[in-house]
Amino acid sequence: MDTLNDEIAHEFRFFRVYKDGRVEKFQSTPKIPPSDDPVTGVRSKDVVMSSEPPISARIFLPKIKDPTRKLPVLFYIHGGGFCFLSAFSPLLHNYVSTLAAESNLIAVSVEYRLAPEHPIPACYEDSWAGFQWVASHANGNGPESWLNDHADFNRVFLAGDSAGGNMSHNLAVRVGSTHIPDVKLLGAILVHPYFGGTDDDKMWLYMCPENSGLDDPRLKPAAEDLERLGCERLLVFVGGKDHLREVGWRYYKELKKSGWGGRVEIVENEAEDHCFHLDDIKQEKAVALIKRFASFINQE
Repeated sequence: MDTLNDEIAHEFRFFRVYKDGRVEKFQSTPKIPPSDDPVTGVRSKDVVMSSEPPISARIFLPKIKDPTRKLPVLFYIHGGGFCFLSAFSPLLHNYVSTLAAESNLIAVSVEYRLAPEHPIPACYEDSWAGFQWVASHANGNGPESWLNDHADFNRVFLAGDSAGGNMSHNLAVRVGSTHIPDVKLLGAILVHPYFGGTDDDKMWLYMCPENSGLDDPRLKPAAEDLERLGCERLLVFVGGKDHLREVGWRYYKELKKSGWGGRVEIVENEAEDHCFHLDDIKQEKAVALIKRFASFINQE
């Protein structure tokens, strides 16, 4: 006899929780191994950043055209409502590989622990630990040869989509409050970022048991945190049909009027929905988004 309790305690957009504690997620996340792209020449491999807690990443290295020239570093944080998707999923692998080729950079796509099985702030802490692991290569003797040999730690960038955009902002604030030797965070790119103001707020509050409500600064950035952003420039993408469009614009406007001394830009993908670029990276507006991403990275 099935003794499982099928009574639902909580139901959100991406998962439900049963009264017996089981979690049922509505989206599965297939994963693929690292591979080399014969067309672009981008290579990839997986690395372990930490065994406890378990944090790993997929690193992408573009075709090396000039061995004497160091490359920018991109620390990438995937989205998925804090509770699904993976750095190892086909969607993210193909996208970040394309970013590495188009921008001519080394990309490190972090695999963080997902909520609600690992309650927030696990994802924020894993991203921070992953960034510190990358930074440990700045003196050229870290555990990963690709970073030791090819990374320019005076040109480091953060980026993420949706929930990953939220985490990238919070990571940039943490970098701005912490001295990391020999690492210069030049910029951050937030693609269709989540900053509260939607029906998903209840889901975030559930996934983060210790919170300060709808004004939690991780959910809704506080003015003092905006001032502490540890980068010189920031680019925000919003989608014209995205349910997060207004909160993305709000973030941009709040940052513009804050005491932060950097430069912020915003690009609206007209008539496009949330994270449209991940579904088809060859679609015209997705190609334009990737090219704008690359030009932001490589501007002098």
